Amino acid sequence: MRLNRLLSMDPELLEQHDVDGSPDLQEAPHCTQDSTHNHTHSHMHPHKTKQYYRLWLLPYLWVRLHFDRLTLLALFDRNREVLENVLSVALAVLVAFLGSVLLVNGFFTDIWVFQFCLVIASCQYSLLKSVQPDSSSPRHGHNRIIAYSRPVYFCLCCGLIWLLHYGSVNSSSTAVSLYGVALTSSVLLSQARDLLIVFTLCFPIIFFIGLLPQINTFVMYLLEQLDIHVFGGNACTSLLSSLYSVVRSIITIAMLYGFCYGALKDSWDPQHIPVLFSVFCGLLVAVSYHLSRQSSDPSVLISLVQSKVFPNVKEKNPEDPLSEVQDPLPEKLRSSVVSNSDVIVCVVIAVLYFAIHVSTVFIALQPFLSYVLYGLVGAVGLLTHYLLPQMRKQLPWYCFSHPLLKTREYYQFEIRGAAHVMWFERTHVWLLFVEKNILYPLIVLNELSGSAQELASPKKLNTEVGALVITIAGLKLLRSSFSSPTYQYVTVLFTVLFFTFDYRQFSETLLLDLFVMSIVFILLCNCLFYKLKFVYTYIAPWQITWGSAFHAFAQPFAVPHSAMLFVQAIVSAVFSTPLNPFLGSAIFISSYVRPVRFWEREYNTKRVDHSNTRLASQLDRNPGSDDNNLNSIFYEHLTRSLQHSLCGDLQLGRWGNYSIGDCFILASDYLNALVHLVEIGNGLITFQLRGLEFRGTYCQQREVEAITEGVEEDESCCCCEPGHLPHLLSFNAAFGQRWLAWEVLVTKYALEGYSITDNSAASMLQVFDLRRILTTYYVKGIIYYVIASPKLEEWLANEALLEGLKSCRERNYVDLDPTFNPNIDEDYDHRLAGISRDSFCSVYLSWIQYCNSRREKPLDSEKDSPLVLLCYGLCVLGRRALGTASHHMSSNLESFLYGLHALFKGDFRISSIRDEWIFTDMELLRKVVVPGIRMSLKLHQDHFTSPDEYEESSVLFEAISSHEQTLVIAHEGDPAWRNAVLSNSPSLLALRHVLDEGTNEYKIIMLNRRYLSFRVIKVNKECVRGLWAGQQQELVFLRNRNPERGSIQNAKQALRNMINSSCDQPIGYPIYVSPLTTSYCNTHPQLRRIMGGPISIANIRNFIVNTWHRLRKGCGAGCNSGGNVEDCDVGGLSCGSGNSGNSGTAASDSQHSSGPTALGFGTVSRCQVVLKNEIFISIKLFSRWKHEVLQNLLIASCIDPACRCFWFKSTRLCTVALDVSTPDSVHCFFMHWSPKVWNRSFSPIFLRVRSPLLVVQRFLPHFFLPTAFPLRCLDTALWEQPIRSEISFCVLPSRLRVSMMAFWTAVRSAVLPMIAVLSNEPGWEFLKASGIFCRCLELIS
Repeated sequence: MRLNRLLSMDPELLEQHDVDGSPDLQEAPHCTQDSTHNHTHSHMHPHKTKQYYRLWLLPYLWVRLHFDRLTLLALFDRNREVLENVLSVALAVLVAFLGSVLLVNGFFTDIWVFQFCLVIASCQYSLLKSVQPDSSSPRHGHNRIIAYSRPVYFCLCCGLIWLLHYGSVNSSSTAVSLYGVALTSSVLLSQARDLLIVFTLCFPIIFFIGLLPQINTFVMYLLEQLDIHVFGGNACTSLLSSLYSVVRSIITIAMLYGFCYGALKDSWDPQHIPVLFSVFCGLLVAVSYHLSRQSSDPSVLISLVQSKVFPNVKEKNPEDPLSEVQDPLPEKLRSSVVSNSDVIVCVVIAVLYFAIHVSTVFIALQPFLSYVLYGLVGAVGLLTHYLLPQMRKQLPWYCFSHPLLKTREYYQFEIRGAAHVMWFERTHVWLLFVEKNILYPLIVLNELSGSAQELASPKKLNTEVGALVITIAGLKLLRSSFSSPTYQYVTVLFTVLFFTFDYRQFSETLLLDLFVMSIVFILLCNCLFYKLKFVYTYIAPWQITWGSAFHAFAQPFAVPHSAMLFVQAIVSAVFSTPLNPFLGSAIFISSYVRPVRFWEREYNTKRVDHSNTRLASQLDRNPGSDDNNLNSIFYEHLTRSLQHSLCGDLQLGRWGNYSIGDCFILASDYLNALVHLVEIGNGLITFQLRGLEFRGTYCQQREVEAITEGVEEDESCCCCEPGHLPHLLSFNAAFGQRWLAWEVLVTKYALEGYSITDNSAASMLQVFDLRRILTTYYVKGIIYYVIASPKLEEWLANEALLEGLKSCRERNYVDLDPTFNPNIDEDYDHRLAGISRDSFCSVYLSWIQYCNSRREKPLDSEKDSPLVLLCYGLCVLGRRALGTASHHMSSNLESFLYGLHALFKGDFRISSIRDEWIFTDMELLRKVVVPGIRMSLKLHQDHFTSPDEYEESSVLFEAISSHEQTLVIAHEGDPAWRNAVLSNSPSLLALRHVLDEGTNEYKIIMLNRRYLSFRVIKVNKECVRGLWAGQQQELVFLRNRNPERGSIQNAKQALRNMINSSCDQPIGYPIYVSPLTTSYCNTHPQLRRIMGGPISIANIRNFIVNTWHRLRKGCGAGCNSGGNVEDCDVGGLSCGSGNSGNSGTAASDSQHSSGPTALGFGTVSRCQVVLKNEIFISIKLFSRWKHEVLQNLLIASCIDPACRCFWFKSTRLCTVALDVSTPDSVHCFFMHWSPKVWNRSFSPIFLRVRSPLLVVQRFLPHFFLPTAFPLRCLDTALWEQPIRSEISFCVLPSRLRVSMMAFWTAVRSAVLPMIAVLSNEPGWEFLKASGIFCRCLELIS
């Protein structure tokens, strides 16, 4: 029975790769003589049923295989498609053919013939039954692709053996040599053939160890390495993208080859370069710049084309609950690609560099130009990529205890906003711009001009091959310089010094030398350095952590094999393979080659919510309620924040130096994520984020402590504690930091995210009084939403709905449902033992009437009105639903919380016949009752901060209205919650039910969007790749399922546990793994302000129009008093504004507009221009803030000394805040300070043109009265503006004209004379020394 059940199992329940496409097993027929004989035989000898598998050969021809399915699966793999069968047969035939060719030609003799036949047999048998587990397989169980790896590799090796043999036998007399090595000599080709023969014979050992990947990984790796090292491209994100990148590069080479070949065919004069070669150089720089700005993934570009060509292909279902939920990321990526267009820039670059090259500057100024360029590259590169990053590190050169160049956020306890752009960040951006856009292109063009003729000569290469080499070398050097210039200056300086002074005789022209040395430097110097540093750090005996007994045994065993380890490191550096510790021990072995993105599977976290689970499972089992699944959304939001700012922050130097494949860890109070940089382009970064658990294991916590603890207080030296010099590390601390596979770069990195506050719901609802408050807010919330609904009149006119509420119309109606509780329901009638209409109205009628009064068209809200009846019915229904969900046990806290959570997520179960009227319109549940229960939770939270605040109806109404606009309250399983988080909603609230590891608790989760502080830790990328490869080998191939295995124990020097736990599941256990995400520099606002936005036709047009408008406004405002209100745009603030008889004074004032009194008021026309600009700037910066916020800050600055220092640090910020504050708070602020404090803190403000405003607010108290304050109109106009990021320039001045006229009139008539009198009082003598006093006297006269 068990076998039959297994055989009849639904194929959909099996694994995808084991789906059975064949018919069920059949019973073999057996003949019997008669039933009696059969019956007698059955008792004596029980018959065993024979089963067979029906194998179809043709549509009507099949044979019987006497195997059951499981036995047949153990013997052969199942092919699911006809193409797999065809491919298997073709590969088997090809393996046999190529093997026979090599055997016939006598490549193998003696015992090696037998060994070669074994290799052939193993390759052919792998097509029938793949190896499980395979050391090269990235997944458990059967892998369809790995079955074809051995025959494909065998065919490739046999084909190469035959080609090398053919080349060695038929080698030509003209040998191609490179650095003295004849590449086409028969000896070299024969040695390569023999090496390949030995490699083929070692196939069993190679595949057992796992030195060759599955074939698709190998193809992707090969194409990626070809594009990086030959064409100067970037890392790839998939097999398709690698193919796309190589094809794109080949097409570019083919396009440029014609120009180069035609130029080399022309005659070259010693003092003249052909114009066609200058055209080639200009196009080469422009095309290289364009390719460096393009991503290797064509999916976004394809999506953009589809959205433009077929904008409405995807039909939307209006009834789909997810139709309103839109992910903003795809559209954001498409807009970034559009803004990243380089049509105009490429044309300008091509023309500019063509003009530079055709001017023969690269010939006439030799050799001095070369030395100048090399010196500039060395100086700029050393400053940009070494000195500045080192001085900005947390521990510069592992000697200093703090950064030498500190950011403004370094001393802040809590980051309040985006990071401030420092002067050294601006310097870094401009140095980087000059280096990669000016210096490196000039060096490449210089080498092209000096090396092209020599490379194309018959002595080196002929014209055809020379043109190809020149094109490839130039493209590679330019693209790599544009994309990743971090280590280019080292390559250039080393190549020039090595081949100019040390080994000049080996030089193959500096162009080819730079091309070759750039590859050697990346493979050997860069990769080998990181590998050896990882090995030495990992096996250092004074800090080794033995996670198991095997580690203790392997540590001394690895010492005699150090030479072999060094050889492995060199080989793995050449082929870019990970060097992984075997089982986490000190024994290192090489793994198979992998692309930069490392992982071969497209693994992304699938968040479980209501959009991808069945309704039954949501109601019963509540899937996805564990903390890890719910917390994964924060890492997803962090990914979106990085997608917005990562590329710009990297160019600002906030993460130090970076290159392809680098890994960083972002650590905060609860978020710990590993960021893997995959693709680095010119203005784009493709990365992947891996979020770790909030509550990590013990080992993870120890490593988090290691990266967050400070070493500045360490005073030890060897065995004593003599201390350390000021601002320097102690000897032990400096020594220990050098033996780590990671380093702390930044301690205060600002990144937008959500601060998470969780409170226990049980403690907030423990007593009955608190539950009564929640129920009261629940009822008031229902009343608010039903009255505020635009469908209220439709509901009141619905006859079916009113018919359902007919029984409630009776005057003495009482709902006697046992779910109502006198301890919880405030309107409970003890006399009637239920909730009557009278008791309901006695408590909530005033609230109903107030909400109704706030409607545009108030309705009848008397006690017997239909509106009150509807509110009563809905409130009774809502509380009955809460009691039903609580299993009628509201007195029990656990049951009450269970019911509250059920209603919060929308699980309303109407069980009473008296509530069936709600089914006439389900919008009453969705838009009234559900928001009511959710809003009540927020109001209940606010009750703890101000218990009596919401007793007034007006305050409660405004609070609900404000929360409705600024706060998103939803269940975390609702797709609207994810959409709100990813849309950067300012605040969110949710009720979480956690069922994880035996815990059963309810938490109120409050999210507030703000800037979080992260520590940025750079990890050795070879350490990450090695540990990842070791974990995959241990779990997939060696099948070590021990959860406490030694390879995941904490090792602080390598962060072993954090790195291993970030592997793809099921190897690791990250709670979130992002897709490969691309960040563009154009989305970084601070970088746009430094460098300007993208250059496009629309932006150029806008720049010209805005410049013309500014010129018109400046000229109109700078004219004399004859200008009118419309011309100056500020209300015509001339002397004639206040007094029409003072035109002569205005004319005399205009003569001093450029005099030495510019520090004072200046002329009337000059003063009004400056005032207009200052006020506009302050509005642009702070219009997002409500005036209450600034008022509270000003009041706090009068009381709190810490806040006082903040205001006095920036005079402009203080001035801006005063402009948009209320008069009372300004008066309070200024009356608090003595004249001495003013003299010390605000003298710079008095010396500016803003002094009239400050003097008015300080010395004219009657201005603060609402009827006489001249700036009252200004403040009112500001507060009436909508709260948004900026206000239109053309609309704003019209709001300010009257107030500015009144302001200037008041200054001339009252303020200036008071300043003249005040200057003689003690404490204000500085007014005489400033230009203000002089200008006051002039204006008064």
